[in-house]
This record gives sequence, C-alpha cells and structure tokens, in this order.
Amino acid sequence: MPDDAAIAAPGIEPVSLRLERADPSAFADALGASFRRYGFAVVADHGLDLDTLRDVQKAAEAFFALPLDAKRRYVIKSGGGQRGYTPFGVEVAKDAEAVDQKEFWHVGRNLPEGHAYRDLMPDNLYVSEVENWREATTAIFEAMDLLGRRLLAAVARHLELSEDWFEDPVRDGNSILRLLHYPPQNNPPPEGSVRAGAHEDINVITLLLGAEEGGLEVKDNDGRWLAINPPPGSLVVNIGDMLQRLSNHQLPSTTHRVVNPKPERARFPRYSMPFFLHFRPDFLIETLPNCIGDDAPNRHPTPITAQDYLMERLKEIGLVV
Repeated sequence: MPDDAAIAAPGIEPVSLRLERADPSAFADALGASFRRYGFAVVADHGLDLDTLRDVQKAAEAFFALPLDAKRRYVIKSGGGQRGYTPFGVEVAKDAEAVDQKEFWHVGRNLPEGHAYRDLMPDNLYVSEVENWREATTAIFEAMDLLGRRLLAAVARHLELSEDWFEDPVRDGNSILRLLHYPPQNNPPPEGSVRAGAHEDINVITLLLGAEEGGLEVKDNDGRWLAINPPPGSLVVNIGDMLQRLSNHQLPSTTHRVVNPKPERARFPRYSMPFFLHFRPDFLIETLPNCIGDDAPNRHPTPITAQDYLMERLKEIGLVV
C-alpha cells in the first residue's frame, strides 16, 4: 500500500442530533470526544429540510452546467473569492504547488444597509440563469447557520463554558456557504494535483453536506490517511483553525483532503456543500483561560481579530494577493 494510501476510518461513529434533545450533556461528550480524537465528527439525524437540500442541489448542478463564459460573469475581481464564482484551477492548498481540481460558488450573510460589517461582508450575487437561485441559496445558508450554532452550544458545554458562550462571537459572523463542483476526470489530471489538496480549514467549525461520495480523507495522529464515508443523510463536522487556536489546541484542526476518484468513478462529478462558520470580524481570538494549564501552556499568547486572521490565511491559499 502506498505511504499516503487511505485506510478505512474506524471509530468515527455517527452521533445523532436527537441525543442533543434527549441528553445535551451526553451529546456534548460524544461530539467532543470525536473532535478531540479526530478533529472531525459525523452527525446523524441533522434535521435539515429535505426540500431545501434538494432545491439547492438542483440549483448548484444547473449553475455548474452553464457555459464557462456565463459562469465567469459572476467572478468578482479582487474580491478574494468571498462571493460569487471561483473558476476551476484557482485555489491552491497552503504550501502546495498544484492547484485544486474544483470550481465553486460562495454565498455569504445578507446584511442590512448601514450595518457595521458591510465593508467586510459584501452583497451576494444571484444567478439569473438559474430558477429559484436566491431562495434556494438563502434558505440553506440560514438553515446551516442555525444548525452550526446548535453544535457550538454543545462545544461550549464540552469545554465547560456557558452553553450560550459562542452566541455573541458568531452573531453576524463572516460565514460562507460553498457550493463545490469537482468535475469528472475523463482525462488524467495534472501530475500531483487532486480534487482538494491537504489543508486545514480557517474558520470555527465546518459543516459538510455531500461527503457520501468517496474522496474525503483525514490525516490521523500517526500520519495515516483515514477515509471518511459517512452514512447517507449525515453531516460531517470538523474543527477549524480559529477554534483550535481559541481552545489552545484541545480541539484540533485536522489536515484533510479530497483525493481523485478511483477509475470506476472518474466519469462522475462530485458535489458537496461545506458551510464555514466564522466569528464576527472584530471578535478577538484569545486563548480560553480554562484551556491553559501547567501541562498546557498558552500556544498563542498574542490575540488576533477574526478578520486579520482570515486575511492572513486567504493570502496563503491564493484567494487574496
């Protein structure tokens, strides 16, 4: 077996969101244990509306099927990829040489006129060629945002914080919904390139729909790659760098990637929808005092705002010059 070949990932057992209602402490313990071990968790029974999911999937497939010239009309130059369309072969994982084999669309938070964060969080674009685009993308953004806050309440409980601790930091957070398309690989991709190179997420937590199609792999503590194949209808959730920093690495932001498909699946596209939940731009990321101790010195003694940290990382992955 090649050194970087993935093995099946034992132990990442789904945690049902129904447990959160029945026994919030047990749910927080199970979720937290998975995060501490893998940086990832699989959440079953997520409760997202199936019609909402079908509508946004249909809209995404319709958009990515448009001619390239039509899609390119939705590129925002000098926008750092924060809204609209980013073409195939633009994003590159940190320290990687080959660009990722993907294209994507970003949906952000809708803010009212005069809001303090309007300069940092621009208006969304809407695809005129795709019916129901505005309604479908807005509905799934709002649903994922709400679900993410529920999961953060469990994270807070696990970290022995008040259950509502994250409510203010993520209120009006600079969160992003990414509609991802990995095209079929009818021809071999450039040498060394994969659908998404090994990376860690920048944000607080990521909620991922669409991981049932193979390819997602997580790097375990011993350096092995573990294949993540959640049951249908499940949500994959992982810790981002901002929460890793806040928790003094008690909750790790784990390296992960999306590898190229096996030959029998190469002619099929892959779609997924990660929701990158962010802090509000002016939130100061400062190590939690209860995550510091004699055996856990503060790894990040200098605080940084969420916006400054985001811009540092966007430069590293080629979305901001």
